[in-house]
Amino acid sequence: MSVQTPLKPVLEEQRAPRRIAFRQTRGKWDVKLSPYLYISPFFLLFAITGLFPLVYTAYVSVFEWHLLLGKGSFIGFQNYIDVWNQPTFWRALRNTFSIFLLSSVPQVIVALLLAAVLNANIRAKTFWRMGVLLPYVVAPVAVGLIFSRLFGDQYGLINAFLEIFGMNPVAWHSDVIPSHIAIASMVNFRWTGYNTLIFLAAMQTIPKELYEAAIIDGAGRARQFISITIPQLRATLIFIIVTATIGGLQIFDEPRVFDAAGTGGASKQWITVTMYLYDLGWGNQRDFGRASAVALILFFIIIMIGVLNYSITRRISNAGSKKPGKIKPTPNHSITRGTK
Repeated sequence: MSVQTPLKPVLEEQRAPRRIAFRQTRGKWDVKLSPYLYISPFFLLFAITGLFPLVYTAYVSVFEWHLLLGKGSFIGFQNYIDVWNQPTFWRALRNTFSIFLLSSVPQVIVALLLAAVLNANIRAKTFWRMGVLLPYVVAPVAVGLIFSRLFGDQYGLINAFLEIFGMNPVAWHSDVIPSHIAIASMVNFRWTGYNTLIFLAAMQTIPKELYEAAIIDGAGRARQFISITIPQLRATLIFIIVTATIGGLQIFDEPRVFDAAGTGGASKQWITVTMYLYDLGWGNQRDFGRASAVALILFFIIIMIGVLNYSITRRISNAGSKKPGKIKPTPNHSITRGTK
């Protein structure tokens, strides 16, 4: 006769919770925390070199703060009001936007066209691709000095060519628009090659099957560029336009070295916001409070223009990528039904 064992101790033994080893717990922590540890150096450096200066600039902007005398009394938004009422600030803001439009728009268009040419099957590809990047290697001060001589009012090479074709010389350093064109040409000379290589790298990731299908359908090069290349470069276009906006509104080196004085012209005809900020902080006034206020105003302007450019570019790029509607079958279409 068999003896039955009680089931209760067996069930309790099965229901007893397992003890998780420390190694398994450490493995779970590693999976959850390691991504944050990998990206933490960037955010730590950003907090030290980017976020803290921004917060400290906002703190300085609400005080009377002299370069030599140091911190003064708390005045709130008075520095912003004083900057807002200065005609030089509005002149600098006008010049900044003018130079930005004259440089960024042609720069992106020319870079896109150059990238399309370099992406084609041409001889000595590496030589030409390296050649477009050479202007970016040149120091901005050297570029400014060279172009300031090219656009000289009395002895410049550009005016010499204009006189050969029977045209009157242009006062590049006296008039507003000519000075902006000259400074914008420096920016385009230096940054077009850099943007060209970014466009070229993005173009090389486009599947070749799309172009082969377009050739079979009889599409020419222009049609392929408009219908295939540009839609495939949406993300790259947004990136370059946003970065060009940020850099264009912070322009300083090129207008600073456009003449020997470096003050933005006799009547401030090409002074930019960053040059005005530099003059407030380290020039004759040495007013860090107002300079910090200008820096904060420029920061918010760049944020607004960057968001506006991003939204417009995204909307334009998504306009041609809408899903096509379903094709309704016509009477000529034959429908075959399977039999069970």
